[in-house]
Amino acid sequence: QVQLMESGGGSVQAGGSVRLSCVASGYTTDSVAVGWIRQAPGKEREEGEVVASIFIGHDSKWVKDSEQDRFTISQDKAKNTVYLQMNSLPPESTAKYCCATVVGIRWTVRATLEYNYWGQGTQVTVSS
Repeated sequence: QVQLMESGGGSVQAGGSVRLSCVASGYTTDSVAVGWIRQAPGKEREEGEVVASIFIGHDSKWVKDSEQDRFTISQDKAKNTVYLQMNSLPPESTAKYCCATVVGIRWTVRATLEYNYWGQGTQVTVSS
């Protein structure tokens, strides 16, 4: 079955950077979209917002408008890993960041509820 494992979260000072990793397994196709969903404190997973998505087959990428200057999504196909580089983080970026995927698709996915496989998430805490 599809499995996703995030890592790289932690505590950082405002203005700092974090790189999150998501290792995926359980599928052999490139027709996959992987997304990073930000789940704010007190919110359910389904209430999270997609901050970035990548279509694995064409390396097509999308980043939420408000984060385009600070977030970069990338992949290492050989390692089945998708990264989210986050720079200049403000305290309001504090959240659990979940990696999720849709298999059998050929574009990026920007809606949280379209994702059907999820990792457990990794906490990012930004202090002022």
